[in-house]
Amino acid sequence: MLIARVVGDVVSTIKDDKIIGRKLLIVREVTTENEIVGKPIVAIDTVDAGPGDVVLIAQGSSARQTNVTKETPTDAVIFAIVDSLEVQGQVRFRKQR
Repeated sequence: MLIARVVGDVVSTIKDDKIIGRKLLIVREVTTENEIVGKPIVAIDTVDAGPGDVVLIAQGSSARQTNVTKETPTDAVIFAIVDSLEVQGQVRFRKQR
């Protein structure tokens, strides 16, 4: 599991039948202070995330464990939108409403 931020989207009109109708988003890993540190990753969105959202992603075989991504050709999935991050008693991130 990684903490990441949604930084963009991918539009693909020709793709494998198993991911037709699925939203593809570009995410980048972030620190607990919400600073981008990772390379861009394309992930299937299962939770209706959007630009700027801090999310949790799974990669590899774990990415194919959700109901939406089971038996799909994916290596990354967004499975949660983060509301807040608390580290050692300090809130490091809180989603703006």
